Amino acid sequence: MPLSQNTHIVSAYGAELEMLGDELARLGGLVEIQLAEALGAFARRDASVSATVREREVKVNALTDAIEKRVIRLFALRQPMANDLRMTLSALKISSDLERVGDLAKNIAYRAQDMAAFAPMDEAGQVERLGALVAKQLREVLDAMSSHELEPALRVWRADDEVDEHYDALTRDVLVSMTRHPDRVGPGAHILFVGKNLERVGDHATNIAESVHFMVTGTHLEMSKSPVHKDPD
Repeated sequence: MPLSQNTHIVSAYGAELEMLGDELARLGGLVEIQLAEALGAFARRDASVSATVREREVKVNALTDAIEKRVIRLFALRQPMANDLRMTLSALKISSDLERVGDLAKNIAYRAQDMAAFAPMDEAGQVERLGALVAKQLREVLDAMSSHELEPALRVWRADDEVDEHYDALTRDVLVSMTRHPDRVGPGAHILFVGKNLERVGDHATNIAESVHFMVTGTHLEMSKSPVHKDPD
């Protein structure tokens, strides 16, 4: 193969990988906005978010499909190896987790619409605190993904228990309130669903942290007894 042709192939391959990284970063940014809008709608008890939610969902789904097609093309035409293989595999898994976060954000926004018909409950403040926590986790793990930094991803992974503790406390308090005040069963059920959706967002942030760990180190975090640092290439 002529040197110029080989150089062109390598250059095109590098451009494909760069575009994959850019698309993944854009998807993460879209999903972050989607979650922030859903949490804002819940806090404001906003019943007018459905059009915005649908518009965001279309963009998230289109970008997720584009990432999947690019990954398939990379495997079919480029046969990535070593670091590139880890990046490509991780991008596919991370995009799937981000799409699910987008779905969960959509669910939260629709629950916010339903909540507007009820009197406020004190436990809504706990939902907002849980939402702030998982939004922070998502932001930090996406930053770690973009920078390929291990420590921020590990912090998110370790913080999963904190999210679970907040969710368990919220569930406990809402169930007590619903038992004592039957008129709160309706709004309480919506709050429980929102809390569960946020807990699942936290789980997906943890999944992304594990994917970042694999992308950087080549090892699976859930199988490691202790965090592993990147080996030299």
